[in-house]
Amino acid sequence: MKKTAGIVCIVGILVLLSLARPFSALGKSVYEIRLQGAVGPPMADFIDDSIKKATDDKAEALLILLDTPGGLDTSMRQIVKSILDARIPIIVFVYPQGARAASAGAIILLASNVAAMAPGTNVGAAHPVSIGKEQTDKVMMKKVLQDAEAYARSLANKRGRNAEWAVKAVRESASITAHEAKNLHVIDVVAENPTDLLDRIDGKTVEVSAGKVQLATKGAKVKTIDMPFKYKFLSHITDPNVAYILMMLGLYGILFEIYSPGAIFPGVVGGICLILAFYAFSTIPISYAGLFLILLGIIFFVLELKITSYGALTLAGITSIVIGSVMLIDLPSSWLSISWGSIVAVALLSMIFFLGVLSYAVKAQLSKVQTGKEGLIGETAVARTDLDGSGKVFLHGELWNATSDEHIAAGEQVTVVEVRGMTLRVKKGG
Repeated sequence: MKKTAGIVCIVGILVLLSLARPFSALGKSVYEIRLQGAVGPPMADFIDDSIKKATDDKAEALLILLDTPGGLDTSMRQIVKSILDARIPIIVFVYPQGARAASAGAIILLASNVAAMAPGTNVGAAHPVSIGKEQTDKVMMKKVLQDAEAYARSLANKRGRNAEWAVKAVRESASITAHEAKNLHVIDVVAENPTDLLDRIDGKTVEVSAGKVQLATKGAKVKTIDMPFKYKFLSHITDPNVAYILMMLGLYGILFEIYSPGAIFPGVVGGICLILAFYAFSTIPISYAGLFLILLGIIFFVLELKITSYGALTLAGITSIVIGSVMLIDLPSSWLSISWGSIVAVALLSMIFFLGVLSYAVKAQLSKVQTGKEGLIGETAVARTDLDGSGKVFLHGELWNATSDEHIAAGEQVTVVEVRGMTLRVKKGG
């Protein structure tokens, strides 16, 4: 009996030990955020806030579902710093199928404590690009490239990943599939979905800023952190096409207000659009040559309203705006490029705006004053008495005192040439 009881106890202890890991996850939470689109300041701030929230709530880990074409180097480095400084494990999962972690996204994936991808996804193409003067400066581009290579290598070495491929992704824009990334030790796991991923990494030991941590993710409750409206809004306006359209709307609104003072609404909307565009351009590298060409195009349109050029200035304005728009963010086949649809639409609307709406404002500015003393000059009146130096005239349903340098008989039409107080000086003829 004693022998049987001992065997039962040993079996019971082994069963409890086998269930220890699954039960250890009970009550644990994994926070999840979804990131889609270009890497920029709003995304970086959202990740930083999410890490802080997950840490404060003592979450088991933060799961980042990533799908990005890349983005700004400064924002990418801010995200990497947040991941490296985190006191909880950061899991980056390229998901869903068809997603990618390109350019800056590849570096973020390398920096994570656990790097994972879904089947049908890809990672790589991390070669740095720049615009403007740096684009033609070979020495500067060499420095940028070497810095990016060293950064990718250091992150891969820190996480025990394939540093040679990381350098290749930067230097040669190499890109690989999920299964290739797993075979090359670029990532840790290929998983079908977040639940499958959390099951696969359960028990894995990772190193965070506070030390080594063993993950207990199997059966953990997943809590989603939605991106706040502030970050969603800022992400939308930092899209190059949106920023470009906001800039043009802002310029047109201000110009309309200048040519038609008192309209208020165009000026207010234009000012708001310009401020938003300036914020967007502070996060997007732009070519000032392109910006000046756009402004030159607007000047050509304004001159068209003042000078008879038989359409030459209009054609020059359209050409200048189109070329300036192409140069503004000159990164072909990149997420930073302005689409041709936006450029053509803005060029056509610019022409319609200046030759249509704005021309009415200019005509109103140049038209004769209709009210006050100035509005009476040039008006036609009828002499009610003979004017031999002075008399009476009928104008706008009223009798006015009038003077004239010539004899005017009663009933004749006269034209107002001057207003002196409440007396009109008139001349013969209508």
